[in-house]
Amino acid sequence: MELLEKQHINTSWDFKTANTKTYTHCYHNYPAMMIPQIAERLIVKYGKNAKILFDPYCGTGTSLVEAILKSINAIGTDLNPLAQLIAKTKTAKIELKILDLYLNEFNNFSFSLNFGFNKPNIAIPNFKNIDFWFSKETQNKLAIIKQFIDNIKDNNVKNLFYIAFSETVRESSFTRNSEFKLYRIPEKQREKFNPDVFSIITSKLVRNRKGLVDYLNKTKYINAKAQIFGFNTVETIGNIPEKSIDIIVTSPPYGDSRTTVAYGQFSRLSNQWLGIENANQIDNKLMGGKISNIKKFGINIVDEIIENITIKDNKRAREVYSFYKDYYKSINNVSATLKCGGYACYVVGNRKVKGITLPTDKITRAFFEANGFEYKNTFIRNIPNKRMPSKNSPTNEIGKTETTMNNEYIVVMRKY
Repeated sequence: MELLEKQHINTSWDFKTANTKTYTHCYHNYPAMMIPQIAERLIVKYGKNAKILFDPYCGTGTSLVEAILKSINAIGTDLNPLAQLIAKTKTAKIELKILDLYLNEFNNFSFSLNFGFNKPNIAIPNFKNIDFWFSKETQNKLAIIKQFIDNIKDNNVKNLFYIAFSETVRESSFTRNSEFKLYRIPEKQREKFNPDVFSIITSKLVRNRKGLVDYLNKTKYINAKAQIFGFNTVETIGNIPEKSIDIIVTSPPYGDSRTTVAYGQFSRLSNQWLGIENANQIDNKLMGGKISNIKKFGINIVDEIIENITIKDNKRAREVYSFYKDYYKSINNVSATLKCGGYACYVVGNRKVKGITLPTDKITRAFFEANGFEYKNTFIRNIPNKRMPSKNSPTNEIGKTETTMNNEYIVVMRKY
C-alpha cells in the first residue's frame, strides 16, 4: 500500500480544452506527444530558480520549448533523427526576413512548375519499397521540393522547410495517416489518390511561420537556448556533467516500439527521404529494441511482473524485461546529471501485456529510489489530448488488439 499513498486522480492535469499547438508546438505531428501545459506546470511547480532543464527522451522538444519560454536553458536527447530535427527547429530563433525571402522564392518556384517552366533535373532517392509507398508522380514532386530545400543556405530556415517536407512526405504517401505503423491504403483508394504535394507543404509552411512569429514575440527578450543530442541515455549521458541539471521533465517511451508506439515506423519514410541511413532500424535501437534473457532485477515490483508474464508467454516476458532493463540503465545514467535537491518529473503510461497491466509509474518510482531519490507525488490524469491510438496490437498478431492507456501518471521524484 505504501506505493499508493500519494497517488490521486487530478482532473486539473487533463487540460481538456487547452490549445496544445501554441507557438512552435504547432510544427509537426508526432506519436504520443507530451502536451505543453503539463511541461509548463511541472516547470513552474518544481523548477523554481532552475537554470538548466534536461529531457532525456525529448521527442519533438515540448519540454525544451516550455523551458525556453521560462528563460531556462534546455538539453534534450533522442535517438530518432526526425525527432532531433523537429526539436532543433522548434527551439530555434529564425530570422523572419530571411525565411520570408525563401518562402517567396518557393512560391514563385511552385508557380513556375505548375506552368511547366524550369523543371530541374532531379534525383529520386533509392530506398527499398519507395514504389510501394509513393506513386511515380508523387516521387517526382517530392524530389523537386527536396532539391529546392537542399539549396537553402540558412540552416535554420532549411530545417523549417525540412520538417514541413517531412509531414508532406507522410501525407502524400500511400500510408494510412490514422496509423503510426506503416499500413498501405487499399488498392481502390490508391487508384484515386492524387495528393497536391505543393499545396500540402505550402500549408505546413504557412502554419509553421505563424507559430514562429508567436514564438519570436514571446521570446524577444529571452536568451535561453536549447541543445539537442542524439546519444542513447541507456549507454551514456554524453558530455552532460554530473550534478549539472536543475530539473528533469520528460515523457519516456511506454514500452518497446515494436508493440507499443511505433516511433521508428512513424518516421521511417520521412527519414528515408531526408537521407538518414538505416532508417528502418530505428525501432531496434530504442529502449527494448534488443531482446535479452531474463535476469532478476532485485526489485520486487519488476521481478513479480516479469514472472507473471513468463507464465503466460516467455517471449513476451523477455521483451518486457528487455525494455525495463534498458529503462533502468537509462534512469541510472540520467539520475547522475541531476543536482541534489532537484526534481525528476516523468510522465508515463501503464500499458497491458498478455492482459496484465504493467505499473510503469511504480516501477519508475522504484528505479529512482534505487538511485537515492525521494518519492514526492504521482498525479493521475485522463488522456483527452495526447495523440495515441485507441487500440494497439501488443502481440503483433492480426486481429488481436488491446485497449491502450486512458491515463497518464506524472511521477515526481526528488534527489537527496
